[in-house]
Amino acid sequence: MSLDPEIVETLKSVSTATLTTVLLKKGLRNVWMRGTRPLKPGQGRVVGKAFTLRFVPAREDLATPESWASPISTRAAIEAMPEGCVAVAGAMGITDAGIFGDILCARMAKRNVAALITDGVMRDAEGVLSSGMKVWCDGIAAPPSVAGLTFVGWQEPIACGGVAVFPDDIVVVDEDGAVLIPAKLLDAVLAEAPEQERMEAWIMTEVDRGVPLPGLYPMNAETKARYQAWKDAQK
Repeated sequence: MSLDPEIVETLKSVSTATLTTVLLKKGLRNVWMRGTRPLKPGQGRVVGKAFTLRFVPAREDLATPESWASPISTRAAIEAMPEGCVAVAGAMGITDAGIFGDILCARMAKRNVAALITDGVMRDAEGVLSSGMKVWCDGIAAPPSVAGLTFVGWQEPIACGGVAVFPDDIVVVDEDGAVLIPAKLLDAVLAEAPEQERMEAWIMTEVDRGVPLPGLYPMNAETKARYQAWKDAQK
């Protein structure tokens, strides 16, 4: 089941930087997926449930071109992806074999997959860029996935960029990379993140008008009172 559109719109208004702060306050320090950089600038912020893809190190009897036609293949996994999901591929940070290329990305775009995120790399860069698929990855490599990886399954727990990702966890990704929201913490994050974003936006207006940082960030009692008065005036 896809996320409620209102939830998506709420989280699209919150930066990944803000989300890491909100999650840190809840004791979660390891939620940012290392190596998830936008393949091209201007992809915007994407929100969706994680659809996980799991790769392990290549083994010569399994990682073969013939494996692409197997029932357990990246091709089959793509056909199982629901509209609006964020595909998250755990590639163990391997950067000399591209997990997906232009044809697979074009099919994902056709199926309205919201984004592809991996701690690995892509291949067929020009074709991927023209496919319409939004991609966050750790670079580009010409060799195919089977040169360094074996695909073993989908919709199971994976590691991506050093973060544990479970199916249906929520992923938010923007220019700063991908951040994971555990599914069970979604309601708490929705309750707090928009307010954190609004507060920091107000602080920026104070910085712009020359207010010194001590007592402003973090707020002291006087600043909190000014911020509350500003909020009350917006109602």
